[in-house]
Amino acid sequence: MGKAQTPKRGGASSGPYDRKPAAKAANNTNIFKFDKDYGQHILKNPGISDAIVEKAFLKPTDVVLEVGPGTGNITVRCLEKAKKVIAVELDPRMGAEVTKRVQGTPLAKKLEVILGDVIKMPELPPCDALISNTPYQISSPLIFKMLAMPNPPRVAVLMFQREFAKRLVAKPGDVLYSRLSVNVNFWATCKHIMKVGKQNFKPPPKVESDVVRIEPLTGSARPNIAFEEFDGLLRIAFNRKNKTLRASFSPKEVMSMCERNYKVYCSLNNIPIDESIVETAAADATTDSMDVDMDVDGDNDDDAAAAGEEWDGLDDEDEDMPVFFKELGAVDKDFKTPSRNPKSHVALIVKAKVNKVLTETDLADKRSRQCDQTDFLKLLLAFHEEGIHFS
Repeated sequence: MGKAQTPKRGGASSGPYDRKPAAKAANNTNIFKFDKDYGQHILKNPGISDAIVEKAFLKPTDVVLEVGPGTGNITVRCLEKAKKVIAVELDPRMGAEVTKRVQGTPLAKKLEVILGDVIKMPELPPCDALISNTPYQISSPLIFKMLAMPNPPRVAVLMFQREFAKRLVAKPGDVLYSRLSVNVNFWATCKHIMKVGKQNFKPPPKVESDVVRIEPLTGSARPNIAFEEFDGLLRIAFNRKNKTLRASFSPKEVMSMCERNYKVYCSLNNIPIDESIVETAAADATTDSMDVDMDVDGDNDDDAAAAGEEWDGLDDEDEDMPVFFKELGAVDKDFKTPSRNPKSHVALIVKAKVNKVLTETDLADKRSRQCDQTDFLKLLLAFHEEGIHFS
């Protein structure tokens, strides 16, 4: 009678052809552990890699900048079609992996790997095309950094989280219309290329992805406006995009910024200004006469404007309110607590200028998400004519 087989100590295989456990075999296929803090989701579908490179329409004389090359799936395809590829990689392990992939081949001479954070670089390397399976956490900074370049690349083919990609191509009135939408479509033309499912990555991300093609405007087609100025105005407007522009410019922080910039403008143009403090009572009276609609909290007058009526702080349906409470409300309405922050003459002038611009452009009661590029250009020009800047 044969001897019963017993498993070997330590779980060792009983023969050379025994299969390894599935989990252990899967772990052994990884060269190293991917770091999700770096947004390392490697694109493993070769068809999508080919499509990304094809949509860039690379020329043999092009210099390609790739952000986050990973293991080099897109990098190798770019090297085969372009003159040179500059790969910026944050993880030294990935930098070594993409270098090793082309080592000993003619493509190695065309590859330059830069280790570091692309967002912290003083400026992006000059290039003809920007291609990236973009780490999601740097999507917005990377686009703004590219658009701010004096000579931006001819084309950028970038992969983003799906919701972010939809914001890029959003139009006025869309739910996802934002500062990003206005900037990208003002300085470039943006087109959606394709959808990419999460199963095409290793390890799979938690969200779906999209590929977008961006063509920055260059030469005479590029707007002759300082990017920092236009973007500074959009930052204020879209900080509360569902509120009116009047409400967006009402916070104290915004008015303080406008006041500081106005002082700089006056100093550079030798315009005398009065920085003395206005008496509290006079300041309150002047403020009321200049602007009875400048919203403090940005909530009440927006709802009233949307309804086409003036908000008085009381509900219309309280018809049965006792006379005592009505009289008390009237007294409280006329009583004002003296301001703890005394106002200067400059602050009052700036507030009057802001109110004037919003009124004369007929944009005071319009919401940012409903404004197009022409509206924001009109607003920026009117502010500049009053000496108020945003950079």
